[in-house]
Amino acid sequence: MTFLLSDEVAMAVASGRAVVGLETSVIGQGLPHPRNLECVERMETAIRGAGATPGWIGVVDGAVRVGLERAELERFAEPDAAVKVTRRDVPATVVSGSLGATTVSATIWAAHRAGIGVAATGGIGGVHPGPRPDVSADLLELARTPIALIASGPKSIVDPAATAEKLEELGVALVGYGVDRLPFFLAREVPVELEHRVDTPEGAAAIARAHRALGAQAALVLCNPIAPEHALDPDALMAATARAETRVEEEGVAGKAVTPFLLRALADETGGRSLEANLALLEDNARLAAEVALAISAATSGR
Repeated sequence: MTFLLSDEVAMAVASGRAVVGLETSVIGQGLPHPRNLECVERMETAIRGAGATPGWIGVVDGAVRVGLERAELERFAEPDAAVKVTRRDVPATVVSGSLGATTVSATIWAAHRAGIGVAATGGIGGVHPGPRPDVSADLLELARTPIALIASGPKSIVDPAATAEKLEELGVALVGYGVDRLPFFLAREVPVELEHRVDTPEGAAAIARAHRALGAQAALVLCNPIAPEHALDPDALMAATARAETRVEEEGVAGKAVTPFLLRALADETGGRSLEANLALLEDNARLAAEVALAISAATSGR
């Protein structure tokens, strides 16, 4: 079989209990070793502590796997062990037998297919600035996958206004969690107004349930801002990002390698502050996703 659920995830989904879908690209490409294993621990602890089940997703030994064990996650954490997998890459990665770390696009597709209604990530891809059109596969998959995704807005290496406009064009709902402006990954917000806002997990769950009941075909992105104590100054972040982008051009980095390279360069440019902020927001988003999934489960079962 090429699509497998772990026993824990399968039982949780079948019984209507809360499960949170999680990407493995953040482990394989987004964070350096061994901080990526710290990320695994922090996100798992946050989700289980809230009472939900973590559903890490990746391509392992010729199959899409939903629900990975610690030993398997350690394989993803080894430097250069896994290839980066968007949804379009899934079939080829399955056939090749390569270890595939799923991005947001592949993760939400697999989570939805597995019956998981909530997923969490740090930041979504978006529209990259520059003369050449460069739109992340995340956006197109969000347009055709009805799932609730908790994220701290778009990654700070993309154009936030253009990304929000593209998501609107694609019919993807953006809902602020406790904010009226778009969170911008490592910066708390940017001056892009959001039309919708909720302030509790229950409020988010109510919108997610209505979204599902009405047969929406696109995703709902719950935009959870980074905590103030971890946030980077927006102007300083943009300046550091610009310097990181210059390094991309100088070194000729292209394609899927751009985002991981930029994140590493950004960590260098901020003296490691971006890495610490990234870990903090991933943990917080995992916790909120678990709380939203629990609220959906409780409302659905009438508890």
